[in-house]
Amino acid sequence: MLSPALLTVLTFIAVAMAVVGAYSLLSDVFLRDRSRVSQRVDRELRNRQREQVRKSTVFKDLATLASTAARSDAKPSLKARLEAMIEQSGVSVTPERLLTIGGAAGVVLGLAAGLLARNVLAGLAGASVGAAIPFSYVLWKRRKRLNKMMDQLPEAFDLMARIIRAGQTMAQSIQAVADEFDAPLAAEFAYCYEQQNLGLSPEASLRDLARRTGLLEIKIFVLALLVQQQAGGNLAELLDKLSTVIRERSRIRGKIRVLTAEGRFQAIVLLGLPPAMLLVLFIFNPSYALVLFKHPSLLIVTFVSEVFGFLWIRRIVNFDF
Repeated sequence: MLSPALLTVLTFIAVAMAVVGAYSLLSDVFLRDRSRVSQRVDRELRNRQREQVRKSTVFKDLATLASTAARSDAKPSLKARLEAMIEQSGVSVTPERLLTIGGAAGVVLGLAAGLLARNVLAGLAGASVGAAIPFSYVLWKRRKRLNKMMDQLPEAFDLMARIIRAGQTMAQSIQAVADEFDAPLAAEFAYCYEQQNLGLSPEASLRDLARRTGLLEIKIFVLALLVQQQAGGNLAELLDKLSTVIRERSRIRGKIRVLTAEGRFQAIVLLGLPPAMLLVLFIFNPSYALVLFKHPSLLIVTFVSEVFGFLWIRRIVNFDF
């Protein structure tokens, strides 16, 4: 006759073994296929990225990259800035298609505003708003992507420093960042690694990395690597110092955002108050609010004033260092 305590222990062991057996069965049936699918997806992404690298204009004209690096102080053209903005945002769209979408949105919204208000000026205001929406979305994606990349840089440089201390090469440290980190930093470093695999020189691939991202921190990183290759020095220590500098810059940037939070909140209140009051009037006294639409020039002047105030306040509370 088994004691109650021994029976409880045996029951617990049996249940635990049953759970382990069920987990093993499920992992063999499902997780193995999932890992195989994940490996295949990673392989397809690598192949797609390799094709993108092959189509890169850097391989077609290395002189263009060299002349761009030599003329770093020259102001880029409007087309070059638009292409850089789209590339840094990570949005899969060409400049021509973005301009087409912006033009179509401007025409649709302009016609709608003009027909509703029966005024040409209202139509022009609606067209300008509609044309600005796609570009505003791309700018928002760009800012979000670059901020995430800056947050990833210190840990990436720490990993590269540890790999260099272990006796590996710079190319292997770049590959490690591409393998261990998430997008967008992993995608940019993987692109740089694939460029070197396909025969592009390390200097050209690093300069192209700085051009694609547009981040000052990566430009400092590339410049430091190029100087180190020519003058020598402790590369691991250099990466550690870069990581410390970027963390300090992020700390100061966060402190600046805290100090300017009041100004940004005031801007939100001041810019949102006129349309909010108009909406309140539409809800509680529609006939009184509709009188305003009989004078579209007032709406246009209000909209222009809002835009001017937004740009002015943004110039005050946003600055780089």
